[in-house]
Amino acid sequence: MSKVLYMILSFVAGLLLGGLFFGGLWFTVKKIVNTKTPAIWFFSSFIFRMGISLLGFYGIARNNWYSLLVCVGGFIVARFVVIYFTKSIDEKKIQLKKEDSYEA
Repeated sequence: MSKVLYMILSFVAGLLLGGLFFGGLWFTVKKIVNTKTPAIWFFSSFIFRMGISLLGFYGIARNNWYSLLVCVGGFIVARFVVIYFTKSIDEKKIQLKKEDSYEA
């Protein structure tokens, strides 16, 4: 395969890894608010998310180091994408709660 295709695949892999990591973090924070054992949830989620991310980075880094850099770039871009989407989800929930409180 060509180097350009490896770079595109590395970037997409970084997006997926970042989406899994930061989306899982968002889900964990939402989940631990209503649980009796938040420390266990947070720690186990961290181990799972970190393990998947490190395995993904290791798999990408086996090709060459610049594929790893492109993958990390995709990981960082995914952070901003997840923040954008989760912020809009949270704002919609807040808006729905405000509308419900006005009707009562």
